[in-house]
Amino acid sequence: MRKAQRRLWIVAAAGLVLVAAGALAMTAMRDAMVFFYSPAMVAENPPEPGVRVRVGGLVVDGSVERPGSGGANFTVTDGAGEIRVIYAGSLPDLFREGQGIVAEGAFSQGGVFTASTVLAKHDENYMPPEVANALRASGHWQHGEGEAYGDGDGGGGYDGVGAYDTPPGAGSR
Repeated sequence: MRKAQRRLWIVAAAGLVLVAAGALAMTAMRDAMVFFYSPAMVAENPPEPGVRVRVGGLVVDGSVERPGSGGANFTVTDGAGEIRVIYAGSLPDLFREGQGIVAEGAFSQGGVFTASTVLAKHDENYMPPEVANALRASGHWQHGEGEAYGDGDGGGGYDGVGAYDTPPGAGSR
């Protein structure tokens, strides 16, 4: 009986150590996670000011302002909402009006999004699935202007399990 009790205590202690390690890992990962929001989601339920998030959509035509200090101020839309973005860094070469972008940063108290990173879509066939779904829902999706991953056309994309394969026409690089 004594050996059985000792074994039970060892298994219980190992279980507690595993649970504690899992809790610590989840706490550390929570600080590193950055959530994605479409402009419609921000209008519905804005994130807390100062929390790092990613927003994405199409750059509104005529909304890009380039201050003398560098960077750009522009508006992003998904057809159902708009977000004003302030970015002080160097914009990607593919950045332009009407272009799909993803920006990472935080909202201020006044609701303005200050981006620390701006990413333009790398290929005419790519758009984040959340942005594409929001554009489809709002009626702003124009078939043939880039297909979102998981669009069901059978030509590359999001496999629904968490992995992306090569977009159609992208080839290997």
